[in-house]
Amino acid sequence: PAVQRPLRQTRTRKPFPESLPRDEKRLLPAAPCCPNCGGSLSYLGEDTAEQLELMRSAFRVIRTLWEKHACTQCDAIVQAPAPSRPIERGIAGPGLLARVLTSKYAEHTPLYRQSEIYGRQGVELSRSLLSGWVDACCRLLSPLEGVLHG
Repeated sequence: PAVQRPLRQTRTRKPFPESLPRDEKRLLPAAPCCPNCGGSLSYLGEDTAEQLELMRSAFRVIRTLWEKHACTQCDAIVQAPAPSRPIERGIAGPGLLARVLTSKYAEHTPLYRQSEIYGRQGVELSRSLLSGWVDACCRLLSPLEGVLHG
């Protein structure tokens, strides 16, 4: 008898609280016609991603939608490219990352305390998540450090 391995579970993120205000950005394809054949496009759907941002010490969720369009002649799917993020596939916006780094290094607020502060504002950000962000930002900013000290 063949042994069946359990399917690998995908990790799902806990959704952001519905009470947080949300801004929406809608990204459309660059041209209103198919880049392959020049045919007209019909709306097919959209992909969404949410990013947590801190603006003036208040959290906001920036929701980005990429509309999908299908060519009516050649069935090609056309979609705007996804915007870049400071941390690939990360949930933190640049303002939130800047706040975490400023709190840690300029204001000497440890990550466990920042986690507690954000929790009181209704957003659960674990100390390990914040630590991962600090590490990713340090790697992202290391070329700048070389220029400043070199």
